Amino acid sequence: MRLIYAAALAVGLSGLAVTPALAQDDEEAEAHLHYSVETTTIATLLDDPASAEILERLIPTVYANDMFQTMGRPNTLRVAAQYESAVLTEAKMAEIQAAFDELAGVRTAGD
Repeated sequence: MRLIYAAALAVGLSGLAVTPALAQDDEEAEAHLHYSVETTTIATLLDDPASAEILERLIPTVYANDMFQTMGRPNTLRVAAQYESAVLTEAKMAEIQAAFDELAGVRTAGD
């Protein structure tokens, strides 16, 4: 009996959940348009060809490092800077952030 009630409830509520879920997906997609050296994971940056190209261009030795490509994925660039301080200087982080900001502007204008 509980299974039938649960199935009926799920079917009845499924139409109500579609619109908010779609709106939430749009908000999440829009949030990903602007990356941050402080908060965006390296995995997200590496999985986006445009941001990966920025990293490869601006920090090629770090980008080519297997540890960065694998174990570094859950971290942010700010965290990686602790291990790559000679390359990921404050000036380099600002340069990367400026490139991400420019990328967000290009993507927003292209929508």
